[in-house]
Parts: sequence; C-alpha cells; structure tokens
Amino acid sequence: MEQLVEHQYAYLDRLPGDEFELTPKLRAEAEAVKTKRQLVRFAERALTLLADHHTIIGAALSDSWAVFPSFGDLWIERRGKDYVVEQVREDTPASRRGIRAGDHLLAIGGVPIQNVVDDFWDDLGVLYGPRDEGFTARILAAGRRDRPRALTVKSGSDEPRQLELSNLYSVENIEQPPLSVSDEGESRVITFNNSLGREDTIAAFDTAMAEASRDQPIIIDLTDTPGGGNTVVARGIMGWLVQQPTPYQIHSLPKEMRCTGIPRQWIEQVLPREGKYHSGSLTVRIGRWTGSMCEGMAIGLDAIGAAVEGSRMAGLLGAVYDERLPNSGLIVKLPVERLYAFDGTPREEFEPASPAAPH
Repeated sequence: MEQLVEHQYAYLDRLPGDEFELTPKLRAEAEAVKTKRQLVRFAERALTLLADHHTIIGAALSDSWAVFPSFGDLWIERRGKDYVVEQVREDTPASRRGIRAGDHLLAIGGVPIQNVVDDFWDDLGVLYGPRDEGFTARILAAGRRDRPRALTVKSGSDEPRQLELSNLYSVENIEQPPLSVSDEGESRVITFNNSLGREDTIAAFDTAMAEASRDQPIIIDLTDTPGGGNTVVARGIMGWLVQQPTPYQIHSLPKEMRCTGIPRQWIEQVLPREGKYHSGSLTVRIGRWTGSMCEGMAIGLDAIGAAVEGSRMAGLLGAVYDERLPNSGLIVKLPVERLYAFDGTPREEFEPASPAAPH
C-alpha cells in the first residue's frame, strides 16, 4: 500500500514530508490482516490518511463510510471553532428536514462535533500534526452505509435541533433520464442528472441541442453531478460549442518524473463534431456537487468563453486510475494525473467569475 501510493499518487506534496507513511497503529493492523474483510477495512482506513475524497477502494463493506460527495448531502467546512454547512444538496434527506446553508453542525450521535473529529483521527493513530477537519466532518455527516445519521444542527439564534436522517444509500433511487430540459426566459436550460458516465447522455444532449432555436442562449446545469463521468461524454457535449480543435485541460503525470527524472505534461483538446454547432451564448452552473469529470467540463467550457457561475466545485483531485494491489487483487482508485485549467490553475482550485444567479 505504501509503495503504491508513493509511486502513483499525484499529490504527495499534500502530505507531511511529501511522503505516505502508515501510522504505527495502521502498520500493526496491516500485519494482522488475514481475511478479505480485514483487508478492505484496513485499506479504507489507511487511505483515509490522504484526506482525499477522490481516493476510493474498489470494494466496500456494509458499514463502510459513505463515498463523498456522491452519497453526501452536506458540504461542511470548519470556520474558526465552528463547523458550518456551506451548501446542502437539493432533494436529499438533509434538505427535506430543513437544513440550510449557514447552519452549524454541533454534534453527531449526541457527541460534540470536535470530539467526533478528534476521535476519528485518533482511531487511525494520527495523534499530532495537521488534520483535514472539513474533509472529516463531511464524511462523518454523510455517515455509514448501513445506518441512519443522528445530527444536531443549529440555525442562527434558534434552539439546536436533533435530527435523524437516512443515509443516501437507503434512499430510493428513482430512475431519471440523463438530462432534463426546461425554458428559463429566452434560455434553454439543460440539467444533467448526475449522468456524465452514462452511454445515453450524448444522444440525449444531441436531441436537446437540435431542438434549440438558432442562437438560443443555453444554460448547462452541472450542480448535481457528483459522480463525475468520462471524457468521451464531456467531449461529446463540448464538441457542440467549438468550430476548431480547442484546448480545454492540461494533464501532468508526476509518477513519470519520479521514475525517470523527466517531466511529462500534455494538453487535451475538444474537437468539433460534424454537423453539430451552436453559436448562442452559453452559461454553466456549478457548485459543490459538481465533481470530477464535470469539473473538467466546467473548466473546459470556461476556457472556450462560457460564463461560469456558482461556487467552488467539489475540488476532487486529478484523474483517477484503477491500481491493483499485486497479491490480493484489491483495486485502489487513486488520482495519478494532476489536472489544470488551460490558464494553469489547478482544477481543484477553480472558482467561477460570478456567484450563482437567482433562478
């Protein structure tokens, strides 16, 4: 595990001493592993040391922590001594129970939030040094997959409320079309239903664009796309909006520099699609539940002149490769490439020029 991360992980500079090292407690757990279940649990715990929402084990247990942001509904940041809800995902258990941006998370399971955060890291053997407390609070608030969440929240001067919320794994998953189309004034709004990984999304987008009137303003809504997707779908969408090969994202591969001493970096382009072009103005809506490939599409559309509005995105790091542990075959999904906007801004640091407009 340590060798894999040291060799492949693109963001070692985020770690103390620019290296990945198990705590003594986790090293003892590794040596005690005898079953697949124990291996999965150890791997989950070990990779938590990266404090990286984009690092995932390719297997899970019934009581594993929820994958965030895909199965989370509260974006929480630490502000001073407080844990503040920055955004709430729409149409989720949290939003339906009235949790709003600006609320404070006071406790989980009746235990003060700071105590829960400290216990989380202590349990991994991290007793001193930096701890990503916003990352931790978001995972804890999303909860474990096999049980509801007990959260205590406070809105302004109101009395604290103790809420029991379903986790997002237990919420009924109603099948949605890949995208929804509506009109907003003179604009056509195309809302992606967390669908940039679906094979039918390009065809649905082609239909929506073909039905738009000539030069009609287009709004692409990516505010509920935490699951990311793949570059084929993203390029298929962006291909409607360019007339010549156009750069949209920069990639670099730190592992090659580590192995050879020679840096590697390249520019990915989006190409026009024959017979498909729309010349109307373009607005892109983003937020904390815009994740991974959807973040790449947002910075690409920004590069070709779209007006991007909203907030910071999920900030998921890099492009993920499936890495297989050699003896067990367990898959570790690890960010191996670093990604940048065409102006050199790291993708995870991109901020829109405009806040979200009322709509």
